[in-house]
Amino acid sequence: MTIYTPPTTGIAQQLSPFGQQPKRWERKRSRAVRGGHVCCSSDCAANCEPVLLRERTGWGWIDWTVPADGSLPEHPHRVAVFTPIATRPQRLALRWLARRPAHWIGLGTVTVRSATIVVTAFILMAVALALINGVPLSIVLPAAALAPLLAEHLPDRLDARAGESARIVETEAACRYLQRLAALHTGVVQAAVSSDRHEVRRAVEIGHHQLFDTADLLQRHDTRSASSELIARERLMLRLAAQTRQIAPPTQGDVAAVRNDRFGGQPPLGPYPPGPRRWPQP
Repeated sequence: MTIYTPPTTGIAQQLSPFGQQPKRWERKRSRAVRGGHVCCSSDCAANCEPVLLRERTGWGWIDWTVPADGSLPEHPHRVAVFTPIATRPQRLALRWLARRPAHWIGLGTVTVRSATIVVTAFILMAVALALINGVPLSIVLPAAALAPLLAEHLPDRLDARAGESARIVETEAACRYLQRLAALHTGVVQAAVSSDRHEVRRAVEIGHHQLFDTADLLQRHDTRSASSELIARERLMLRLAAQTRQIAPPTQGDVAAVRNDRFGGQPPLGPYPPGPRRWPQP
């Protein structure tokens, strides 16, 4: 039996960082290069942490690495998908979770958040002012000891609680696969901006559910063990994107954006979802 695959001409299959805002990527990259360590080669230490730029979306976020040679990263370092049925408290928690990644500072063999150092500096000044104004030491010391501990450990507790409403994948093959689905979903979302058709809005909802369910699947299985289900989901997203494109054709600006996207070509669907590229043996 032959499974129908809709035509994919003009439908982008990959996302590039801040695809519709290249200047924004350049600004963030320049800031990251000035303020952080960019992993460049095998010369870096084994525990080297790459500089990540977070691109927030309506359905989650994408963390991109910053290549030292100035090129664009080919695939995300991390992809997070929020639950599509979040309550108001969950949406607030997810907004907290999607904040800019914490900046860590090494102090010998220990690394602490930059926020902890800032809070500690303010606490020391507050303690000095309190003692000058005659505040008892028994009141000042507990508060001074508690504030840095909260600044260091409370964000992790909040992240863990908010993370229950998100699915985060970090393996290369899983990120590549979600990158493809996110590109298809982005096209549907862009069509919904310029269309008030119920079918288009419903397509956005279905696409978000597909992204979340796929991320949940990739958290529990690798791409090979879940290959058949992943390919079925990709075909569904392709069909959804093609139908949305027929209902709400892209504007001239959207067409130009797709044409200029360096990942705009359509790779064939293989027996497995996209993974690391394998070169033929000579």
